[in-house]
Amino acid sequence: MTEIGIGILGGGYMGKAHAVAMSAVGAVFNTALRPRLEIVCASSADSAERYRVAYGFARATDDWQLLVNDPKVEALVIATPQSTHRAAAELAFALGKPVFCEKPLGASLDDSRAMVAAAEASGCINMVGFNYIRTPASQYARQLVAAGEIGEVTWFRGEHTEDFYADPQSPATWRTTGMSNGTMGDLSPHMINGALALIGPIKSLIAEIETVHDARPGGIVTNDDHAQMMCRFKNGAMGQMYFSRISTGRKMGYSYEITGTKGAIRFDQEDQNALWLYRVEGPDAARGFTKILTGPAHPDYEPFCQGPGHGTGYQDQIIIEAKDFLAAIESGTAVWPTFRDGMEVNRIVAAAIASSETKNWQDVAAF
Repeated sequence: MTEIGIGILGGGYMGKAHAVAMSAVGAVFNTALRPRLEIVCASSADSAERYRVAYGFARATDDWQLLVNDPKVEALVIATPQSTHRAAAELAFALGKPVFCEKPLGASLDDSRAMVAAAEASGCINMVGFNYIRTPASQYARQLVAAGEIGEVTWFRGEHTEDFYADPQSPATWRTTGMSNGTMGDLSPHMINGALALIGPIKSLIAEIETVHDARPGGIVTNDDHAQMMCRFKNGAMGQMYFSRISTGRKMGYSYEITGTKGAIRFDQEDQNALWLYRVEGPDAARGFTKILTGPAHPDYEPFCQGPGHGTGYQDQIIIEAKDFLAAIESGTAVWPTFRDGMEVNRIVAAAIASSETKNWQDVAAF
C-alpha cells in the first residue's frame, strides 16, 4: 500500500462528502493507494480550520493556489462552485497532478473545452463527479442494457427533480443568480450524464427552459427553475427529460425508464436500492415488473455490506467514485467519466439553452 496526499478545494456539502470518502475508501475497497488528507481549502481561514479539525486534514488554508502548488498534495479534488473549476484544474494539470472535479465540469462550455484541453495535454488522470449513476442498481441497469437484455432500446425518459425552491417565498441566494447555478447548470447534468451512460450519445434535441418565480425575498432570480427536453439518440431511440428545482414533493427525483423490444427498466433514486425489470418472456398471466433488491451480486455493493437488501446510501456513491479515481491513478488508465465525458454534458446543456432561445431543434454536433 502507498499513501497519496489529497487536497480538497471546498469544505462544505461536497467537500465533506469527499473528505469522508477519502478517509473510508481504503478500508472499504482495500485500495492499493491510501489517501492522506493533506490540505483543505475554504473561503476563509476560520472556516478552513474548522473543516481541518472536523475532517482530519493535516493543514488548512484559504489560498487555493497554495493548496494546488503544495508538493505534498499529489491529487486534487475540486468541490467548489463551478466558476472556480477551470483555474484550479489548469494549474493542477500544469503541475502534473490528477484531478477529480465535481460536476458540472465548468461554468460554461468554453470552460469545459479549456479544461479538457489542459487535461489531455498533460496526460494526467482526470475524472468528473457524477455520483448517482454509480449506485449498484444503476450500474446493473447499464450492464443489462449493454448486454441487450431488454433488446433494442426504443425510448428513454429521465428526470432530476427536487423541491428545494418549490416555495416562492424561499429567499434568493447564490443559487438564484447566474445560469451556471440554475436548474440547467445544477440538476440537469446528472440526468443528462445518466442518459448518455445508459443509452449513448444524443444526436439532436429541442428544449424549453423557464423561470417560474422571477423574484424571491431578497432579490431577482436570474436563472431557470425548470426545463423540459425531447431528444433523439444516435442509436435511433427517442428521449424525453425533465429537470426541476420546484417539483413539489420530490426530494431526490433522479429517475428513469428505459423501454426496449424485449423488456423495460425503471429506477427511482428515492428508492436507490431497488431496480424494476420487465422481461418479455413466460405466459402473459405471469408477466410483470420484478423488483430487484440490490445485494452482493451487483456492482460495488459487497464491499459495503454482505447482506442482500440491506442497501447502500448517498455517501457510499462518493466512496465508489473515490475508489475509481484512485484506481485510475494507480493504473494510469482513465476511468469513466473523464473530463471529455463531462464536456459532452456541457455541450448538450448549451444546445438545450440555444434551443429554448430559438424554439428550434438543435444538432448537438454543432456545439
